[in-house]
Amino acid sequence: MWFDNQFDQMFRRLSGQFFDEDDVFERTWRSEPYFYGYTMTIGNDGKPVVRQYGNVPSLAVSDVREPFVDEVVDKDNKHLKLVAEMPGVDKKDIKVTIEKGHAEISAEHGERKYRTRIPIKYKIDENSTKATYANGILEVTLGLIEEKPKGKTVTVD
Repeated sequence: MWFDNQFDQMFRRLSGQFFDEDDVFERTWRSEPYFYGYTMTIGNDGKPVVRQYGNVPSLAVSDVREPFVDEVVDKDNKHLKLVAEMPGVDKKDIKVTIEKGHAEISAEHGERKYRTRIPIKYKIDENSTKATYANGILEVTLGLIEEKPKGKTVTVD
């Protein structure tokens, strides 16, 4: 079709400076495509065996992951709830620390390692903190402190 030929010609003319044979970018791209993958099987001992392949450096299986954390604010009941997805760990492996306007959540169980630091934008009561863990979901509930307005109202006589 005429349009396809015109488009191809225009594309070659406009992109020719980017894909010149002497261009470093083009030589790198053509000579070494980037790819990565892994296969996972169960070994004779019943444990998973991971084999990685490709030419892109990857995360090792035992590296620390950052869990997905959702922040839910309930201003009516004065609670802040942090919900973190951390499958594959036990309740006893989880450590939650609240200090200086941040919540730090970490867990380690075998090959599974999680760690994250969440900034808290609200004034909270550190003593009212509760945490529950079930089915791979950690819920940390923090009590919000009601901020009283500063200053004083003066009545006019």
